[in-house]
Amino acid sequence: MSLQSTLRALADPTRREILRLLREESLTAGRIACRFDISAPAISKHLNILKDADLIRDRRDGKFIRYEINASVLDEALLWIKSLKAGELT
Repeated sequence: MSLQSTLRALADPTRREILRLLREESLTAGRIACRFDISAPAISKHLNILKDADLIRDRRDGKFIRYEINASVLDEALLWIKSLKAGELT
């Protein structure tokens, strides 16, 4: 995935909050949705954007799909930001 899609996904506060929740534990879409004042389809859209940016992954757990954070993509974005701060942008 590109850094541009990662940064675009991180630009939304709802998606950042979803990532914060997933940092603690893997969750189903329903468990994520119950923590927000927006519709389940809106949460689904946010989850799809995060998946497309490879920031989260999903796995089947019985009849449920659980979402978990993909920290490696975040690590890559942080390295880029650190290089920008240090004046080493490539």
